[in-house]
Amino acid sequence: MQTRRSAKPKASAANITSIAQNIQITSSKKRKLTPDVPEIAKPTSKKPTINESNTNSSNNSDHAFWLMKAEPETRFEKGKDVKFSIRDLQEMNMSCWDGVRNYEARNNMRKMKVGDICFFYHSNCKTPGIAGTMKVCKEAYPDFTAWDPEHPYYDPKSDKDDPRWFMVDVQFDSIFDRIISLKELQQCPELEEMQLIKRGRLSIQPVTTKEFDFIKSLVE
Repeated sequence: MQTRRSAKPKASAANITSIAQNIQITSSKKRKLTPDVPEIAKPTSKKPTINESNTNSSNNSDHAFWLMKAEPETRFEKGKDVKFSIRDLQEMNMSCWDGVRNYEARNNMRKMKVGDICFFYHSNCKTPGIAGTMKVCKEAYPDFTAWDPEHPYYDPKSDKDDPRWFMVDVQFDSIFDRIISLKELQQCPELEEMQLIKRGRLSIQPVTTKEFDFIKSLVE
């Protein structure tokens, strides 16, 4: 199914929206969620910034938190590499999160709002775990890659007039000094109710404020 970095001044909300709307899909960069494997857009990138205040819980009370999976190691679908790591996002700064082909994951994406903060989770790799954070910079809109017969996750049943699949745009926020491995997370009693622990295969999952703050404390 599916799975998927110093500080400079942040771009204004208007600039973020403008950049996000100019994202163009390329065939050379893709992102993978464990069952939901997206092809990555390569937007006009700005130098990424790491703003520590972005992920300080006291500044995020108005935002929701999520976990989104991608594959950081090479894997081919229909002859195309669907690899996408947090460093790929850092280089691009912003990207669409396309290729989700699971209804529950899609529905979670449709709940996302601009400013929500997401853990970037490396999946289907030697050391799966949380690699950093990113922000939602554009809310859900139809995933047009589903209509592209050349795309690894083309869906012939998806209708342009009644879209089945959606995606959001995300902006790089931070890279952790180390991967917080799944094994480590599984050993934390504070996270025993976390969806990642209880329902590991879902590629896009909600994260509670307490879970988010605890996980951040592991790398601070």
